[in-house]
Amino acid sequence: MTIRSKQLIALTLPVALSAMLDNAYRVIDQHAVQWLGVEAQAAIAACTFILIAYYAAYAIISAGSISLIAKAVGGNREQEQQQLIGNALTGALLLGAMVLTLSYLFAPALTQLLGLGENVAKQATAFLHWHAVYCLPQAIMPTVNAIFIAYGRTRTVLLLQVIATVLNIVLNPICIYQLDYGIGGSAMATGLSQAVALFIGLLLLNRSHPFRARNFLLNRTVLKIAKIGLPMCWGTLMFASVYAAMLHWVISPLGAPVNAALGIGFSALEGFTWPVFWGFSMGIASIVGRSLGAGKVPEAIQAIKLAFKLLTVLGLVITAIFFFGANLLCGFFTQDPLVLAEAVRYAQILAFSQLFIAYEALAEGVLSGAGKTKSILLWSAPVNFLRIPFSWLFAIYFGYGAAAVWWVIGISTLFKALGKWFAVGTGKWKVEVG
Repeated sequence: MTIRSKQLIALTLPVALSAMLDNAYRVIDQHAVQWLGVEAQAAIAACTFILIAYYAAYAIISAGSISLIAKAVGGNREQEQQQLIGNALTGALLLGAMVLTLSYLFAPALTQLLGLGENVAKQATAFLHWHAVYCLPQAIMPTVNAIFIAYGRTRTVLLLQVIATVLNIVLNPICIYQLDYGIGGSAMATGLSQAVALFIGLLLLNRSHPFRARNFLLNRTVLKIAKIGLPMCWGTLMFASVYAAMLHWVISPLGAPVNAALGIGFSALEGFTWPVFWGFSMGIASIVGRSLGAGKVPEAIQAIKLAFKLLTVLGLVITAIFFFGANLLCGFFTQDPLVLAEAVRYAQILAFSQLFIAYEALAEGVLSGAGKTKSILLWSAPVNFLRIPFSWLFAIYFGYGAAAVWWVIGISTLFKALGKWFAVGTGKWKVEVG
């Protein structure tokens, strides 16, 4: 079978759009709580990297599911598919319950670690408490999405995310202001909207692959899933930890405008470009997994080559948009001249790394689809960690300021991309994981 550009885009575009919408829930929450005051907005922003850490934990099941289920689909092994789906859903439920229980118990300690002021810490703690109570569906949804992606049903993933996003927009003002639940209402709105999407997703999944109770009993299958997912979890945790450390030791000492610029660049600008690259990554992961399962490696290679060409064009376009449109883009998010100047500098420097981010995402898709997630961790965690000392060295010690931090991030992205493509180039991903 020859995979054409239209087919690859049809597979990846819905995932990219759904990822954008998933990322947008933080923007929706940030906007919705603004009438509660500055402390509430600061509390929502401060919880961002905590929530990223939670997503990292959920990836233990979701990331491992894509590769194994896709291979079972490619090999037409229906019974194995059912076993994987059942164990993945049970594993996601139990893991999510554990993470959120610990989050509820240790919310005050987590907010204290962030070094927040008393009022902001109080709001952040309240948000995490409500999040723990209502957001179990949010912990399970990544696995449900992963299952659909493994089958190539990316439009279903987009449909579910559209439903969740629209409901979140509608429910936020109701829960926060009309029901007078305050910042907790924001977490409640997220949880309820995700619950509806989860319910519909499970109905659709059960219709195409009827559930059997015995497949939900945990066995060695969940360990196979976790073995692949754990490196992805550690990689994301390291990513969140590195940015938290950079905020504490490098970004914050450079002043509030630099903090704000990072927020605009990371959440607003790259928060909408990264999902596009991630969509291609997940699409390729699905194709690679199914191709390996069917013993059709040439199909996977052909899809990878095609995706490389498409991402090259896309990466160059985004590079041009970031560099030449920096003033216009950043101007949507701030009117403060100092923040705007720093955000523009961030966008123009990071413009040069967008092509490498695209290539890195594609390499991750290949390795993830093949189940070779240890290589992703190997080339992500150490390089990400090195961002801390090098950012401090050039920005603080040598006094080059925030520009040095942005260059360190961009150059380290180049090294990560090269390392992951080295792992792809060895060809070991073509050998199916036992």
